[in-house]
Amino acid sequence: MQKKKLTAVITSQKEIAPGIFDMWIATELAKGAVPGQFICLYPKDKSTLLPRPISICEADKEKEQLRIVYRVAGKGTAEFSAYKEGDTVEVLGTLGNGFPVEEATGKKVFLMGGGIGIPPMLELAKNMQADKQIVVGYRDDKTFLREDLEKNGTVYIATEDGSVGTKGNVMDAIRENGLQADMIFACGPMPMLRAIKKYAEEAGIPAYISLEEHMACGVGACLGCVVKTKEKDHHSHVHNARICTDGPVFEAREVDI
Repeated sequence: MQKKKLTAVITSQKEIAPGIFDMWIATELAKGAVPGQFICLYPKDKSTLLPRPISICEADKEKEQLRIVYRVAGKGTAEFSAYKEGDTVEVLGTLGNGFPVEEATGKKVFLMGGGIGIPPMLELAKNMQADKQIVVGYRDDKTFLREDLEKNGTVYIATEDGSVGTKGNVMDAIRENGLQADMIFACGPMPMLRAIKKYAEEAGIPAYISLEEHMACGVGACLGCVVKTKEKDHHSHVHNARICTDGPVFEAREVDI
C-alpha cells in the first residue's frame, strides 16, 4: 500500500505502565500494515515540528484500527498521551519494510523485544506460523503486554532488577532457560541488538533486527537515520542505508552496528 497522510481518530487510550501508553486509532492504514512497520504521528503543537515514528503493535484489518504502544519521551509523545477517545491525529503510514514472516513458517524461532521494542513483537507473533519463543526484557515488574504475548507463544522474561523471570537481559534469559532457535526476529535498544547479532553469527542462524533510530522525515529524504552497511546504497552510493525506508528491519549480517 502506498504511504498516505491521513487524519485518524483515537478510539481508546490507557496507561499500561508508568509512562507507557496503549492507544488504538481508527484508520484505513490498518488494511495494508505488516508486522515490523511503523507510522509517524504529527503533534498539533507546531513548535515540535517533526512527526514521531511509532511501531505498530497490532493491526485489526477488519475494524481498520491500529494499536500503538509508546513511551512518553518528550513534548510530542507527552501531547499524544493526553489524547482521549474521539480526538484526532494526523498520521503518515504505513512506513518501513517489516519482518519476513513467511521465512519462519514451520521453524523454531526467537521473537526478542527489549523495552519499547516489545510492542512490534505482538503483531509479528500473531502472524507467524512457527514454534514461537518470545523472549522479552523489562526494567522491572511492570511487564506491559505480557498477557497479550502469552496468547501467541511461549514467553520468557528478563528484568534488569530480577523482579520477574531471569535477572539480566534477553540473552541471559536464553542462556538460563537453555533455549535454541533456527531464526531470530528482534527489536530493541542498540546494545541488545549488537548482542543478538553476535549470538546469531556464532550460532550460524539468520537474525532479522528492527533498528530504533531518531527519524526526521520518515520517508528517506533527509538521510538523518542512516546505518552503515556492507553493500553500497543505490541512493547515496556509499555504505549506508536509510532506516526509515530501507529498514527498519535488516538481516543482521547486512548492517554494521
